[in-house]
Amino acid sequence: MTHPLITQADIDTYQRDGVVLVRGLFRDQVETLRDGVARNMAAPGPYAAENLKEGEQGRFFDDYCNWTRIDAFREAIHASPAAEIAAELMGSDRVQLFHDHVLVKEPGTSKPTPWHQDGPYYFVEGRQTVSFWSPLDPVRAASLRCVAGSHLWDRPVLPTRWLAETSFYPNEEDYRPVPDPDAEGMRIVEYEMAPGDAVAFHFMILHGARGNETTQRRRAFSLRLVGDDARYVARPGPTSPPFPGHDMQPGQRLREDWFPVLLDRSA
Repeated sequence: MTHPLITQADIDTYQRDGVVLVRGLFRDQVETLRDGVARNMAAPGPYAAENLKEGEQGRFFDDYCNWTRIDAFREAIHASPAAEIAAELMGSDRVQLFHDHVLVKEPGTSKPTPWHQDGPYYFVEGRQTVSFWSPLDPVRAASLRCVAGSHLWDRPVLPTRWLAETSFYPNEEDYRPVPDPDAEGMRIVEYEMAPGDAVAFHFMILHGARGNETTQRRRAFSLRLVGDDARYVARPGPTSPPFPGHDMQPGQRLREDWFPVLLDRSA
């Protein structure tokens, strides 16, 4: 039996396309998450960033790895059915928390989120991964956009620094250049969403987001989860998030004291 929020067709779509919409995943946690975002923006963590260059209009704030210090995030993660849904989409018995991520585009922020894959920035690899991107405001124009099937590409896309627009790692030759999915006619999926809906997408999905030229805020909460086959992998430079002092070795599962197991159906 699948969870009531998804169907077997959703699971099949996720495996094939690497992206699917889950209506109402955080529906009951919207107010809790809004409170968490407010607390996060009032007291940013060490990784917080403002993603606009001088002269660009609006505000594009993001921050991650705050669930350990912001109770609202931890409460929402455990109260929602995210772990159960993740297990079914990934086909995994175990679900581990990797990190949380907040992204806020204030009204009049025309800058889009650049096309990228999350996976190359991370120090974890595996087939069983999922991110949930959940808006806390109605989304029509400022939506997340995903290239269906890009999680199956044979080479990862070059990770870059969003502001400097330079390569994140020194080994650029190991990556494919960042494509222009609109110009190249790739199949892009995006959705109109209510607060608490969530786009579920694989760590290796190429994705970006439109700017927010509306008069309404676009607050989004993301949750990154990994499954049975996820393992630590060394990168040729600091990762994002970096998690300094983790002491893991290539091939190991993520340490459970830092990345807690949210669900284990094999136990």
